[in-house]
Amino acid sequence: MRPDTPAEHTTEAERLLRTAATYPEDREPLLLRAAAHLELAGDRARATDLYDTLLGGDPENPSLIRAMKAANLWEYGHEAEARAIIEGVRASSPQDAAAWEIIAETLEAHDELEASESTFTAAAELLAAEQGDDLPYPTQSLLISRHRVRRMLALPHDAYDRRADALHTADVPLDELHDPKRLWSLGSDDPAELQAEITRLRSELGSYRTALSRPFPVAVLHWPEEELDELVASYPELESEYPTYQAHLTDIEASLRELSAAGTPNLGIVPATVPSYEAFAASESSTPANPSLLPQYATTLAARGRATPWPPSRTAPCWCGSPHTYGECHGADES
Repeated sequence: MRPDTPAEHTTEAERLLRTAATYPEDREPLLLRAAAHLELAGDRARATDLYDTLLGGDPENPSLIRAMKAANLWEYGHEAEARAIIEGVRASSPQDAAAWEIIAETLEAHDELEASESTFTAAAELLAAEQGDDLPYPTQSLLISRHRVRRMLALPHDAYDRRADALHTADVPLDELHDPKRLWSLGSDDPAELQAEITRLRSELGSYRTALSRPFPVAVLHWPEEELDELVASYPELESEYPTYQAHLTDIEASLRELSAAGTPNLGIVPATVPSYEAFAASESSTPANPSLLPQYATTLAARGRATPWPPSRTAPCWCGSPHTYGECHGADES
């Protein structure tokens, strides 16, 4: 169950801090998640302390941390410091789309729409042009968010807006979803108009939930064959989950295709090992034989940056580790 109340967010932050102490190699993503939960709990000063702790070391992604710190600072009255950090992030021209999107959305949230659009455009020119047609999910998200701000500014579509339209797969078109006047229809007495607005809002909520999980993908576990053999031998209760190794591989591809067909973006595969899984079970005060622990383990690995994006390109090595390309292996019958 997702944390909902401030107390639950604080509890989750404390759990992540303990996990970070247990797994120092994954300290940065775990502390970032803890800081996010502290923000949701209203403990913004403590969240800032965590960002400062990370920046005081040698972080892997300092631009992302600074962007998150700026967004947090502005929310509790430190506007001047937040603006200075945002300018610094922009000047550094980071290659991380998430850092750009956070600072642009911070400006948007405080009605700085022109500055937000300028920031989104600088990011698009830096990232989308260089990354070609096969854009990673964070860059796709950035282009779609840029479309929203430009729609609010009533700017005409440009090449990046058209690209965002092509990337958007939901039933409600982006122009409708990002229409600044759409909420006016909530005052209508026409049931059909109200139902149409509910549909739009549900689509927007789906995008918002996806954004909340950024940058961590929806991940599926992949047990290498030797690890799976050891897992089932040690915990025969899990044999019903993994009857054979080949069935396991087939289930992975089928599950990911089903999620993709349902419109779930940002999918990934995480490699699992028995020692890591046993340590995770111990941290949760549970037994590794408990099948309900498996999706939690996958989510934790993804949050620790262990996921590989799915699907790979058809000419890339297959995710299963075979000597074949994805197009020749599990992607062979991809439509």
